[in-house]
Amino acid sequence: MQVKYGIIGGSGKMGREIESLFDEAGHKCVFKFDVIGEWKSGNPQVIIDFSLPQALNNTILYVKKFNIPLIIGTTGLSVEQIESLKTLSRNVPIVQSYNFSIGMQMLLKCTEMLKENLPDWDVEISETHHRFKKDKPSGTALMIRNVLGKNVNISSLRIGNVPGDHTVYFGSLGEVISIKHSATSRRTFTEGVLKSVQFVMGKKKGLYSFNDVLFQNKRK
Repeated sequence: MQVKYGIIGGSGKMGREIESLFDEAGHKCVFKFDVIGEWKSGNPQVIIDFSLPQALNNTILYVKKFNIPLIIGTTGLSVEQIESLKTLSRNVPIVQSYNFSIGMQMLLKCTEMLKENLPDWDVEISETHHRFKKDKPSGTALMIRNVLGKNVNISSLRIGNVPGDHTVYFGSLGEVISIKHSATSRRTFTEGVLKSVQFVMGKKKGLYSFNDVLFQNKRK
């Protein structure tokens, strides 16, 4: 089934990547909003936002206007902005995540398992992204720290054109375990966004994570 979608931040790197993959899959972009302005050729069935936190108010206005689901991967959102998404989700379905990679979800599961079995080990997180990424530490690194349930140190690098590297280290006095995830292309995130669109189109309301997209049916 063809999905008519809209993009907030369509002229950005992720916006262009999303449009490319979605076109391959037979879906149609009918709405865009970014620093260039607004473009519309029809009413979207879902809004996808990979822009900046400053655009969130506009995103919410458009979601309310069209009364449609939202997929949002914007990083650097404040506590107040997350609360506004929770409020919006009482009326429409939302998938919110700082990382739409399947491999990262596996890293999170491995991290949770190690946390439970190595409670006394030292833990640190490192992350590297391209020079243009504005938030530091990354939203994904904060997701990892949230799984650990404590305020562990995060080391951040902004260099070159790295799409995203994240490593979790567990160490005792005699050994170290490290788990690393490397995104070699933004396409991996875009494929996750496509899965999220397919997931959210069948929902009426609620705030979901990418973990829900991948594993909700398996938990039932």
